[in-house]
This record gives sequence, structure tokens and C-alpha cells, in this order.
Amino acid sequence: MMFETGRTVLYRNIDENRLACLRPGRVISDDERGLLIWVARGSITAVQMAADGRGIRDMPFTEWVGQSYRIDLLTWQGPGLLKFFPAEADHSVWFFRDDQERFANWYVNLEERALRWDDGAAAGIDTVDQDLDIVVEPDRTWWWKDEDEFTERLALPGHYWVRDEAAVRAEGLRVVKLIEAGEFPFDGTWTDFQPDPSWPVPRELPPGWDRPAVVRA
Repeated sequence: MMFETGRTVLYRNIDENRLACLRPGRVISDDERGLLIWVARGSITAVQMAADGRGIRDMPFTEWVGQSYRIDLLTWQGPGLLKFFPAEADHSVWFFRDDQERFANWYVNLEERALRWDDGAAAGIDTVDQDLDIVVEPDRTWWWKDEDEFTERLALPGHYWVRDEAAVRAEGLRVVKLIEAGEFPFDGTWTDFQPDPSWPVPRELPPGWDRPAVVRA
């Protein structure tokens, strides 16, 4: 399944078969390297919250797992960003920008490889965020991010969606080799990307945005 350039697709982060986060993105390219989407500042987003309005990072995970949940529709306030989903890889690479919309750094989001779906009116990719991330500066120095959250959640295997800590870390170390070697996509590709100012910003979600998650065979 390939997505047409210019189409809006929904990036959906799923945990325990519940929608955790959704961002719409415009397809910039979709080819043998993978899928590249643009998430514009001001885009509508959907975020899982506890019934009292707190997010997953606003409380210990031991408390979060006992909550009831709701989905809030919010607005993406940060600068626009590119998200690249390499073909057949358990991570995505985000190109963060500063307030002047210039490239700031890469961010490796370790996650289960994206599963695609297309219902016609709505289409997208479903992933499972594995929480451990890598921040990469323009000079390709890097460090792990959110190791504390990763460790805290692994201590509750009955509730945590990450089943194989070693596999997550191994994927991260595989990406580190690309980072240190300056290989694609850490070779400067797309760091000068600028969106067309005429592109519409998604302000509403299409019917079917909350469809059941795609299940890995």
C-alpha cells in the first residue's frame, strides 16, 4: 500500500489497542526508502487523557494504569515537523525545527514498524510507541531520552505494551550506527525542507479517524 503525494494521512500511536495520540500529516513522498509526512503547526491532534484531564506524564505509571480515559482534540502548537518512517524498520525519524522554521535536530522515536490502512475517506499508519528515544544534534552527537519512563513502565509488564526490552535497545543501537556514520537519513537529506505556504492546515479529523487499530498478523 502506497500513499499518494499530497494526501493527508493519520499518524496514530496505539497502546493496548487504545488510541494514545493522533496527528494528521501531508504525504511528501512514499517510496522504497519509506514514508515522509509533514505535520503543520496548528494541525488538529487527538490525545489520550485521564478522565480528570491529566496526561500519562502527569502521574506515575502505576497510577496511570488505573485510570479511565478520554480523547481530547487539541491543536499542535509546536513548529511544523517532518516525520520519516523507514521501510521495514521499528522506528521513525522526526526532523524538529525551531520557531523560525529552521532545522533544529533529529529525534529517533523507537516504535513498532508502522502498519498502514486505507478506508477511502481516511487513511493512515498505526504504530506502538516504545517510549525510549534518541535525540540527535546537527553535529550527530546523540543521547538516549526517556530511559526513566522506559524503566518505570517495564516494571509493570501486565500493563505495559513493550514486551521485549532487548529488541527495543537493539533497534536503537542499530540506528546509532547510522547516526555516527552520517548515513541516510542523518546525512542532511531534508534538513532544508520548506513546506509550500499554500498547503491547507488540517483543522478537522475525517470520519473514521477513530477506527479500530490495525492488528499485526
